[in-house]
Amino acid sequence: MQEQVSIRAHFERFPATVKGAFVLRGADRDPHQVQIRSASVREVGGPPGRSLDLPPITLDVAPNLDLFVPFEFSITELGSGWYGLECDVAIDGRQETVSPGRRFTVPWPRASVRRGTIAVRKTLQVDDGPKVLIDQIDCGADSSRVLYSAEKPADLRLTADGSRVPVLEAAFEDERGRVSAYPLLKTHARLVIEVRGGRGPLELPLP
Repeated sequence: MQEQVSIRAHFERFPATVKGAFVLRGADRDPHQVQIRSASVREVGGPPGRSLDLPPITLDVAPNLDLFVPFEFSITELGSGWYGLECDVAIDGRQETVSPGRRFTVPWPRASVRRGTIAVRKTLQVDDGPKVLIDQIDCGADSSRVLYSAEKPADLRLTADGSRVPVLEAAFEDERGRVSAYPLLKTHARLVIEVRGGRGPLELPLP
């Protein structure tokens, strides 16, 4: 279905707050009525988000015309993690949930996060499919990246000391894959990597 209304979010992150606006624009040649019923900030892979306390608003959105709905919220009570915005809207009465705008981080304490590269070079076997070679893990301040080689994209799941490590994004090109996830902490002692359809997990003691 052709997009009827474009809903984006532009914002700046300050030390204690996020300030910005939702930007609505008609994406076809017809006018549309848009109701923004609620908006929230939600951690990636986390439970339902925290409300932005944005009052419900109804807008008549015209083609090729930007309408701005400003917002501001505090991030001082958010834990370390990656967050995104969600809006419950109704476009001409049709309800949907949209996730406009880029994600932002509330950083982890610098001393708590692992950094550097962990060489792996171990293989995950897949039932009725090609194997997946885990090449290495790059550890950074706000994310970790699992680099692998395979004939086709692999659906990887990560757990550290029994707790799920949320995946942020995945990319694959020319038989090389990358899975970006939450950072690994210095307190983590063991990382487990599983692939959908795999015969068993890969368990890695963390140095």
